[in-house]
Amino acid sequence: MRASGLTRFHAMPSATGGIARLVAVRLRAAGIPLAPLLSRAGLTVEQIDDPGVRLTVQSQIKLLEIAAEALHDDLLGFHLAQDYELREIGLFYYVLASSDILADALHRAERYSGIVNDGISLQARIGKEASIVLSYIGIDRQSDRHQIEFWLMSLVRLCRQLTNRRLVPSRVRVVHRRSKTPPEFRSFLGCEIEFGSSVDEVVFPAAVKLMPIVSADPYLNQLLTKYCEEALAHRPESGVATLRSNVENEIATLLPHGKASAGEIARRLGMSNRTLARRLAAEGLTFSEIQTELKTDLAKRYLRDGDLPISQIAWLLGYREVSAFTHAFKRWTGTAPRQSRAQGKFVAAGKRVRTAGPGAQARPRR
Repeated sequence: MRASGLTRFHAMPSATGGIARLVAVRLRAAGIPLAPLLSRAGLTVEQIDDPGVRLTVQSQIKLLEIAAEALHDDLLGFHLAQDYELREIGLFYYVLASSDILADALHRAERYSGIVNDGISLQARIGKEASIVLSYIGIDRQSDRHQIEFWLMSLVRLCRQLTNRRLVPSRVRVVHRRSKTPPEFRSFLGCEIEFGSSVDEVVFPAAVKLMPIVSADPYLNQLLTKYCEEALAHRPESGVATLRSNVENEIATLLPHGKASAGEIARRLGMSNRTLARRLAAEGLTFSEIQTELKTDLAKRYLRDGDLPISQIAWLLGYREVSAFTHAFKRWTGTAPRQSRAQGKFVAAGKRVRTAGPGAQARPRR
């Protein structure tokens, strides 16, 4: 039996819940009853209304997905990132805003991002370029696109506000897939996004690392750094990924290339095929079971995107023929993918569905 989202990890990573509370504001403004949607995400109104309560990262991700459907907003994470007050982030924001130069701010962001969300690891790679890389800890990355888009857009906004410059990234890459770069993304970023990448990152030209922070205050920064260190010291250890989550993340990356075999996954995880099978068995799992359930989840998620042709979805899941994917999907769900999409099971009401023939290129269109 598949482990539930709330039991896959020994200690669930948590977040301050700022994104979830922004979502709640939108839902209330739209006149959508909040309690039923929160319940589906494993949350309560009391938790949302108390800013001092941390939420599990998994519940926040689930709420974003549910709210995007309820609001008919496929770009919810992006839209949320556009108009909130960055100072609401609190201590994390101010320790960056009081830094001397952008490179210093990014290094502090790397160290203290766990105060805001300990399910996301932020890495600042400052060299020939200034790169900000996001990685999930203890979370199935394939389950999320709204939160990661919120983070990436917020980081760009943050860098611009700290330097008072409209910084334009050299490139932006994300793991999840969209059929093309939405015009709003392109307008905001000033560049295209590479979807279906192996990494989530924003990269700026090298020159930005030495840009001064307009609100730099070395005395305040020293004091806030002390507070951040104390906050880190009091954070409970969490976000320990299970073997299952590691296997799922590796499978999802390799599926489109037809290389998601147990042997290849084992090699990437630094173990033999036999060891992988034995360790999964100890958790009551098999590689085949994990792969099938992941394919089912991904198929349903891709079908929600009306811009993704069935032929692309088949390719993304490792099928070279649409017929093979159709047979597999019917075996998993009892319904053909085109029928599921036509019935509106996975597409928001009123959204137009486009399909393409089997010759369509399974690459993001730009």
